[in-house]
Amino acid sequence: MAEVPKNPAPAPRHDIGGTWDPGPTQGIQAGVRPDDGIPEDQPPYTPLGLEKLNENKPSAGFRSVLPGDTNDPIDKGDPQGMPREDLYELRVTQIVQFPEKVFVLYTNGRVWRVIWTDGRDFPKDMEPRWFGYSIGRWVNDTTLVVETRGVDERTWADRAGRPHSADMVVKEWFHRVNQNRLELSVQIDDSKMYTKPWMALYKLPFDLRSPDYDVREMIFAPSDFGEYNRLLANPVSDSGK
Repeated sequence: MAEVPKNPAPAPRHDIGGTWDPGPTQGIQAGVRPDDGIPEDQPPYTPLGLEKLNENKPSAGFRSVLPGDTNDPIDKGDPQGMPREDLYELRVTQIVQFPEKVFVLYTNGRVWRVIWTDGRDFPKDMEPRWFGYSIGRWVNDTTLVVETRGVDERTWADRAGRPHSADMVVKEWFHRVNQNRLELSVQIDDSKMYTKPWMALYKLPFDLRSPDYDVREMIFAPSDFGEYNRLLANPVSDSGK
């Protein structure tokens, strides 16, 4: 892995483009609000939010079930959606900019999304989408703030099974600290599920890689997952009954 220069140049104006690497220990839930059972670490659920939370059976965190018993939507092949794409298995991320939009290309699942930056507003009648509808605006020379609405409510907000409604608003801050460092923060605002907005991710750092950096493939393949369940997950789950 290429080393990051010790004395990077200042961040270019209105530019977050590049190949960004959170590093080998940063990408898996790093910086994400933990699911550890400690009250101070839990989002401020509404009664409906708690009800929906308890319907979800994650395979990680203090509420985890055995792999064969989870009802995690991604285990059926559904997309992670937003904001979970930012919060779980976030690996090397490629960002490509045009005057009217920004493409974000994720390694996990080879998923890409569009952030519109041409001044448009959200459509009046948005169809539910797995990754919602994203609009970004520069709030200063180095920070792009993105709002995402219209996310399909079949997705989970994160791997811990935290719920969201169709009214959720995801807010992201892409802040370019300097030429070689980018930080990402994510906030969830959903008054049906939470009593107030809460930070799901705070200032996750990425390092810039060279343009010829080779991004590896990372894809959910149903055939591979079926074999995993046959050999490992299902036998373990059955043994506990």
